[in-house]
Amino acid sequence: MRAVAKYGALTTLGSLILTALVAAPADGAATPAPGAVPAASDPAPALATVSEAEGVVRAAARAEAAGITFGACPKAEKLPAPITCGTVQVPLDYARPEGRTISLTVSRIHASGEAEQRQGAVVFNPGGPGASGMYFPRAATLPDWKRIAEAYDFVGYAPRGVGRSAPLSCVDPAEFIKAPTRSPRHPSEAYKREKIAEARAYARGCAEKAGPALRHYTSLNNARDLDVLRAALGERKLTFMGSSYGTYFGALYASLFPSHVRRMVFDSAVNPDPWQIWYRDNLDQSNAFERRWADFRTWAAKHDATFHLGANAGAVQTSYEELRSRVAREPAGGTVGPGQLQAAMLGAGYYDDYWISRATALAAYLKGDAKPLIALAAPQPQAAPEAENGNAVYTAVECNDAPWPTDWRIWDRDNTDLARIAPFETWDNAWMNLPCAFWPAPQQQPLDVRTEPGQLPPTLILAAERDAATPYEGALELRSRLPGAVLVTERDAGTHGLVGGSNTCVNAYVNDYLLTGKTPAPDAACAPHAEPDPVTPEPATKLADLRMRLRPAPRF
Repeated sequence: MRAVAKYGALTTLGSLILTALVAAPADGAATPAPGAVPAASDPAPALATVSEAEGVVRAAARAEAAGITFGACPKAEKLPAPITCGTVQVPLDYARPEGRTISLTVSRIHASGEAEQRQGAVVFNPGGPGASGMYFPRAATLPDWKRIAEAYDFVGYAPRGVGRSAPLSCVDPAEFIKAPTRSPRHPSEAYKREKIAEARAYARGCAEKAGPALRHYTSLNNARDLDVLRAALGERKLTFMGSSYGTYFGALYASLFPSHVRRMVFDSAVNPDPWQIWYRDNLDQSNAFERRWADFRTWAAKHDATFHLGANAGAVQTSYEELRSRVAREPAGGTVGPGQLQAAMLGAGYYDDYWISRATALAAYLKGDAKPLIALAAPQPQAAPEAENGNAVYTAVECNDAPWPTDWRIWDRDNTDLARIAPFETWDNAWMNLPCAFWPAPQQQPLDVRTEPGQLPPTLILAAERDAATPYEGALELRSRLPGAVLVTERDAGTHGLVGGSNTCVNAYVNDYLLTGKTPAPDAACAPHAEPDPVTPEPATKLADLRMRLRPAPRF
């Protein structure tokens, strides 16, 4: 998700009784939310239906027989040789495996080591929902990945709905990035009515554009697709790395297909408790972002000699509020209003190596130079189709996956209460997810992620203690549900996504696990990586840019 309020500080939310939840079994139908746009009925009633488990078996058998024909990547992927691309066919509906299929795009680079070093393929997902992992084979060129790249083919793919994989869309991309926009911390009743109307319209647009296929964009189907991809690659068992949201459907995969798992790395884990998916996970995330925003302000104050934003966290907040007021009155460059400013600053809650660029832009603007802020926050028309597609997939998956409150009064109560102690991101996160209150497709009951002792080989979970996008409690919950899993904690750090980052201790654990299958001792921990230094920042290089592209997508 883009933002949530998960665990810890908001103790009152745990006792709220949330009602008006509409749900269906994973393979069943449900009454759409009151006031929702009716969804088109599935047009294939004549096709024989089977259990979805049987549908996966049939689809995987076909994929194994067909394999994947890899060749030069389309120009749209911007992936140079020796990376190659292909497609795998998966059923739109696993209960009708002989019915309509969709193509998922796949990328690969072969292992660079000798034959005796090779261990098959490692498949990667960067999260979202709505993010593509097609670029993952480029990681093979990074020095930190050298030993793993010698042993494994690096395989990326675009999940259903993403990129060229049966893409979803809910609104016109130009309309999606329309700017400037507002971002009130404590919205008025009139503003709330506007956002409710927008959420209804957005849900209606998803239903109209996707039709009856909309209900099939789910995390469970992402897990099923992953098993079909495994078979198409000719892998008897799956080696998988999932970041952020990728940990959730990776955990679903482990629960559905434990005998198909070889090795799994869960990087920055979503809380998989069915009670949390997804409404409560988002509340927890919004709460955690407040803490991480405070971390950024404390750091900026520490470097007041450089940025002059204030000598303590409160003074930095005052500077930020002044900037918010200015762009509300006169948007920077005509397009950067409070909404665009907030989206740019949210990046500081995900990744601390964004801190220098954010603080620099704020400082420059307050001194009269708007150019760095405009470069950082202004909408980019060329990126609009990808951004709109990612948001459409995010919304469809999260709305389909689980029950959501359908009574606006519940949303209003919970987010009003939370915004009193965590105003930074609470309402913007609520507006992003509000279409789920009016969702026209059936909403499933989340699978209870869980395996029995001995069902899975050892798995590895990575988490930073102060991660806001996927708060640390999620890693603890996932570990409790996957016996044999070992958690590696980066102490007193909060960057979202640890694999391939700057912490050499974490990277060593990942390398050892993927190369040998051995996990560290329980409760393994690493000291935090160094905070950004604005005096001697890391130089901008192609390798640094690639590392940034490999981090989890900024939602979940």
